[in-house]
Amino acid sequence: MTVRIGINPLTWTNDDLPSLGAETPLETCLSEGKQAGFAGFELGNKFPRQSDVLGPTLDNHGLRLVSGWFSGQLLTRSAEEEIAATEDHLTLLQSLGATVMVYCEVTGCIHGDQQTPVSRRPRMPKEQWQNYGEKLTKVAEYTRSRGVQIAYHHHMSTVIETEQEIDLLMQHAGPAVGLLLDTGHLTYAGGDPVAVQQRYAARINHVHCKDIRAGVLADVKNRDMSFLNSVLDGVFTVPGDGCIDFAALFRGLKTSGYSGWLVVEAEQDPAIAHPLTYATMGANNLKRLCQDAGITLSP
Repeated sequence: MTVRIGINPLTWTNDDLPSLGAETPLETCLSEGKQAGFAGFELGNKFPRQSDVLGPTLDNHGLRLVSGWFSGQLLTRSAEEEIAATEDHLTLLQSLGATVMVYCEVTGCIHGDQQTPVSRRPRMPKEQWQNYGEKLTKVAEYTRSRGVQIAYHHHMSTVIETEQEIDLLMQHAGPAVGLLLDTGHLTYAGGDPVAVQQRYAARINHVHCKDIRAGVLADVKNRDMSFLNSVLDGVFTVPGDGCIDFAALFRGLKTSGYSGWLVVEAEQDPAIAHPLTYATMGANNLKRLCQDAGITLSP
């Protein structure tokens, strides 16, 4: 098995709070990401969305397109409406060789609301799980027919956040729906990334590697802070700089034969957490973790 390591531009510029890194050009993100040791990038708000522009831009830095976030609204749309809404995004991913789409249901979400605490996030009504799973499966079967598999992103302050909600999603959605395992979001939500990896090894098709500062997490939970304010307080960091047991997780990925991307997605305030420093730390730690687990990095 081989994996590749990538990074999300949130290290430099933040999509949910655009004032963070607003002055940082895309060129800086790409050049420093390559310098840090990454092979590819996920999309961010400063990336051009035309393949004939983005492709050469990435090529100039020797980088690949890893994936890109799509804000799903299947709780308010039909499967056919959602498929139509994904078309431009799907075409861009497909044309540049990305094989997964980061998908998250954002209906009623509050992760972009700096004033609303995470405890007030929306919940999926019990009676809607089956219908939601069926609709998401239809969308996923369509994207898969185009060569791009959905990687569902459980995310703080959305309707699918906790380990129990991941279980319900996997129960009600068909095998076309892959799971994005995000170590930081799951730990923040009180879940166990190692246990989830073992339980859904066959469904995991994308991994976001972010670590948690345990002391900060305890504080932001105690104060019932918003997601964005917890980011500003430094709840997230790069893998190997916090409390998550990445060594155990990587042993599990090795055992399961995972062969996708490992992506550093560790949003912090770039004015405090120097992006190149943390990107380099994240890349070096991922390489060490892979080596220790016997996971081969693709050239």
